[in-house]
Amino acid sequence: MTAYIFEFIGTAMLILIGNGVVANLVLKGTKGADLGWVGISLAWGIAVFIGVFISANASGAHLNPAVTIGLATAGKFSWSLVPGYVFTQVLGAMMGNLLIWLNYKKQYDETEDSSAILGTFCTTPAIRNPFWNMVSEIIGTFTLVFGVFFIARGSFGAEAISLGSLDALPVALLVIGIGFGLGGPTGYAINPARDFGPRLLHALLPLKNKGTSDWSYAWVPIVGPFIGAVLAALAFMLVS
Repeated sequence: MTAYIFEFIGTAMLILIGNGVVANLVLKGTKGADLGWVGISLAWGIAVFIGVFISANASGAHLNPAVTIGLATAGKFSWSLVPGYVFTQVLGAMMGNLLIWLNYKKQYDETEDSSAILGTFCTTPAIRNPFWNMVSEIIGTFTLVFGVFFIARGSFGAEAISLGSLDALPVALLVIGIGFGLGGPTGYAINPARDFGPRLLHALLPLKNKGTSDWSYAWVPIVGPFIGAVLAALAFMLVS
């Protein structure tokens, strides 16, 4: 239960800071309109650092169903714990975005652009092509999960893997690099909970001018990251 609680807390902090910077950038009436892509990429790295540092010693700091599935595929995490981890990660992502909505409530009320509002909850592609969007998510998530395997390699036990708090910084740098190098096509969800939980919250909240939650695209940042994570696990087992 402690592990589940800290997966919830860590994922909530991840989303609060990560999507919070998007809200600061795109909503009307904020003071962060000049943050740009560099600001977004750096903030997501900081968000990962905070989430991992808080939860590492209690849960292993997956904060991402793709990481959880990748570790289980490689035999480094128990499959019996996967459903509970994924469930609490989704709930944590929803909580993080709920706090963003509360923090920027007046800015949400003033924003008329429904696509900007949606972008503070979930990802949207720069050029919509589901196949190639999924390819981008596969590559980005493969890079993340494959990197995590090697960053945390010293923490491997016979059956499990656990990121320690000292691994927070290299994982954060990895995410910043993914943002800078690979994030442009889709906004690099690379995390099904990060996209699905906030997208569901977007559908539920009484937002003004919210428009559609774009469920026709929602499968891409779920399926792509899971495929990328499994491929990363197989590649790690092949070379290790």
